[in-house]
Amino acid sequence: MDWMEDMQRRYRLRRKVLFDRDSPLLQPLCAALAAQDHRTLICWALELSQDAEQRLRTLHPTERRAGEAIEAARLWARGEIRMPLARRKILDCHAIAREWDDAETAALCHAIGQACATVHTGGHAIGLPLYELTALVRRYGPENCREPVEQRSLDYLRRLSDWQMQPLEGLRWAVFLLPRQGKSHEDSSDA
Repeated sequence: MDWMEDMQRRYRLRRKVLFDRDSPLLQPLCAALAAQDHRTLICWALELSQDAEQRLRTLHPTERRAGEAIEAARLWARGEIRMPLARRKILDCHAIAREWDDAETAALCHAIGQACATVHTGGHAIGLPLYELTALVRRYGPENCREPVEQRSLDYLRRLSDWQMQPLEGLRWAVFLLPRQGKSHEDSSDA
């Protein structure tokens, strides 16, 4: 099935999210994400979240909570703040979606929130494209979205490839994100 058919079926069913992990368009990205180090996923997701936040600011120039969530996630990933504060900012970002009667705004807020939650677990990384591509469909309409959605999908892969080439060891990381040497993930209170 072509990804457009899959998306349009979801659109006709009035689904809030028009893509999922099984969407044909996202199969190459899902495979690439699954092969990444958690820190690579964090860098990729937080970088891409800035694009969604910029679009959100175009729609709502006075809205600052999405940017605050991104900054909190960065600080959390560096170990400069703890999870409860970052989680609060991320939940505040998701809350924006309920305050506006606009499907594009809602999808952008959830895309940013999912990107920020990637610090907690890499499984959230796919949430950014699921929601951001939904926002593009909401912006351009289901009949006119093919080019922007396909271009953004390719951009996800290109930017992930760029982050794969970056030396992550030189960046500052919270202890729970450092490579483990006999320590389990559950041993960290910040995860």
